[in-house]
Amino acid sequence: MTELNASTLSQLPPQLAAPTYDRGRLKRGIAHFGVGNFHRAHQAYYIDRCLALPGQQDWGIVGIGLSAGERGRHKAAQFRAQDCLYSLTIAPPHGESRVRVIGAQLDYLLAPEQPEQVLALLASPELRIVTLTITEGGYHVDPHTRAFRTDHPDVAHDLAGEGAPRTVFGFVAEALARRRAAGLKPFTVVSCDNLRHNGEVARAAFVGFARARDAGLGDWVEANVAFPNSLVDRITPAVTAADARRLNAASGLHDRVPLVAEEFTQWVIEDRFSDGRPALEQVGVQISDEVKLWEQVKVRVLNAGHLTLAYPSLLLGLREVAEAMRDEHVPVLLERFLGRDVLPLLQAPRGVDLQDYKDTVLERFRNEATHDQLTRIASDSASKVPVYLVATFKQMLAGGADRRIPAFLLAAWSRVLQGSDDNGEAFKVSEPHLRASSRQQLAHAAASEALRIAPLRASGVAGDAAFAAAFDRYRRALERDGTRATLQALLEETSG
Repeated sequence: MTELNASTLSQLPPQLAAPTYDRGRLKRGIAHFGVGNFHRAHQAYYIDRCLALPGQQDWGIVGIGLSAGERGRHKAAQFRAQDCLYSLTIAPPHGESRVRVIGAQLDYLLAPEQPEQVLALLASPELRIVTLTITEGGYHVDPHTRAFRTDHPDVAHDLAGEGAPRTVFGFVAEALARRRAAGLKPFTVVSCDNLRHNGEVARAAFVGFARARDAGLGDWVEANVAFPNSLVDRITPAVTAADARRLNAASGLHDRVPLVAEEFTQWVIEDRFSDGRPALEQVGVQISDEVKLWEQVKVRVLNAGHLTLAYPSLLLGLREVAEAMRDEHVPVLLERFLGRDVLPLLQAPRGVDLQDYKDTVLERFRNEATHDQLTRIASDSASKVPVYLVATFKQMLAGGADRRIPAFLLAAWSRVLQGSDDNGEAFKVSEPHLRASSRQQLAHAAASEALRIAPLRASGVAGDAAFAAAFDRYRRALERDGTRATLQALLEETSG
């Protein structure tokens, strides 16, 4: 196998696509917080293609990690050992996969151990964009008041100004304060998380933090920093050790951080930047004033579809998305929920047929080559449910729609949180933003009380007697009869 690093780029196997630009001539124009698989398969993939265009050498990426401890150090070491190069295997639903080595990331800084280097980068004139994948729950914006919450210990630490920053908000605010003092333009902040109106959420978070730190700085950030809304989409599974061995065997590379993604990819973004941007439109990014329409279609069809698929499938003992799509009943549930309950509530962006969009999503879910894990999808549902499902639930209640499938989904979620399937086999879903008491509440409290947990509060389902009754019925049926029998009965009930 070929060791992957800068010195071996010219020796890569011929079937691999390699960077065609000189990485040594690139500027550090973009900093990215949260270098996970999705960022590497999506944003970095687009920037990699931009860097190959004439006049686009200003947009190299520096990854920034916020995780302290051994895990954070190990991740940093993996990137540095191969000069931040990595292989992306693109897996179409049919035909041969292809491998591309991505060179867009130039460095990786571990913020807890290199805080001044991070701040120096963010305050430098050549740095013009900061991008984020910090998860849906990472913005600390109250969903009801839209105010930034300052009660997290790390946020409170950063606001106190005692020692180096710990949060992305602390780093960004300090860097913007330095740029303001130096008379430099601010950078643009681009959220690449699956949030409704993610640019507006990012604005609320960063302006809120800056204002809590210093009112004048907060006013300056609000007046001068651009926070474009963006829609991002590419299914990117987690990579297990076995997956890594399989990917490396196919590519012929010794890559410590290989990844795989589906062929489909989409990025829609508003053209609002504080100090220039890459030529994104030349590499397939859609520059659009309809990002909000795109995002509601995506999160309420694809992302909500993922949750609809994941909860009952995990309970049935299934573990991968394509496996769930081969099930007798799960795809019927998915088709029924999206087609009957979701699509009629959506407004399509210009030129988009919602039925075609839904059919494309279902075809993407059938892609056997990605090996996408259901536990990945079901994890952090406390952050995902308010974004992906609550708006649909609210509209359904207001319009008097059938409550049964949504009630079943929440009942299935309540059982997924218990961590084992109907066969007694354990699985692990991470819920970093859901208290243990809330798990117990959803699983065991009276229905009207169970549905009052924070992720569901804005939906109004707890106060709807018909919804609560259906939720209680399905929760009992799942425990008594199992998922297969309950799901089959639900589909028979809603077949008309």
